[in-house]
This record gives sequence, structure tokens and C-alpha cells, in this order.
Amino acid sequence: MIWLAALFPGIQHLQNIHPLLVHFPIAYLCGALLFYALAWVLSSERLAYTAFLILSLGTLAAAAATGLYAESGVMISRSVRAHLLEHHEQLMLTTLGLSVAATFWAAWARPFPRRGRPLFFLLLLVMVTVMALGADFGARMVYDYNAGGDACSQFIEFTW
Repeated sequence: MIWLAALFPGIQHLQNIHPLLVHFPIAYLCGALLFYALAWVLSSERLAYTAFLILSLGTLAAAAATGLYAESGVMISRSVRAHLLEHHEQLMLTTLGLSVAATFWAAWARPFPRRGRPLFFLLLLVMVTVMALGADFGARMVYDYNAGGDACSQFIEFTW
């Protein structure tokens, strides 16, 4: 593993692997929404299968739930934990639930439901919106309250 630290020196400063992996479900789930929209507009079965694959990958990446493993080691104040981390966690678990539901629905009506298509697409829109809100809470923890590193040796209390 020494070669890994030599190749990526920033890794040694990470508290956990969450920052390395968190962007995969975000990209995949947003990509699935985009490809399903294109498949619908262009009536393309090929794009629908691509969207289904991307949705499945996004759901698997989200199911890794690296944030749950990272939570105990994140060095933030109790106020930040209460005002940001708990909301971030709930929104991201909701995103996971919505992506699982969308993936099962798409697998059942492979690759893109014909009946209820507007409702399926609405589910994807809600999923991406919930994910974006959750990501915003995560970004605030990292950039406003130093949850991503050890640049500040003392806790920063939450403020509106």
C-alpha cells in the first residue's frame, strides 16, 4: 500500500474513504435521470437500457453507504452533528430508498416502464432533488465546519 500513498499523497490525509467514493452515486444517479430523459424524448430503447445500467450502478454505489461507516470518525461539534449531519444522513438514506425503488421498478418493466412512465420519471426527479439537498448538507459540513480534514484543531460550532 506504500505505492498507493506515493501515487496519491492526499489519501494519507483522509479520515475515511467516503470522500473517494461519494461522487460515484451522485454522478450515476444524475446520469440515469439524463439518459432516461433522452430515451423518452428520442424513443430510444438503447438509451433506455443505458439509463437502466447507470441507475443500477448508482444504486449499488449508494448502497455502499460509506458515509455510515465514516460517521463515527467525523470530527465535528455536537451542534453541527445535530443541524447538518443528521439531515444529511436522512436525506441520503432516503435517496438510497428511492433509487432502490426506481431500480426495482425499471428491472420489473425493463428497461423503462411504459405504464406509469411520467410517475417513474417523477420518482427519478424527486430522487435527484433529495440527493442534491443531502449533498448540500454534506458540503456545508466539509467546507463550513471542517468535517473533511484536520486543518482546524478545534471544533467549529454550528451557526445559521
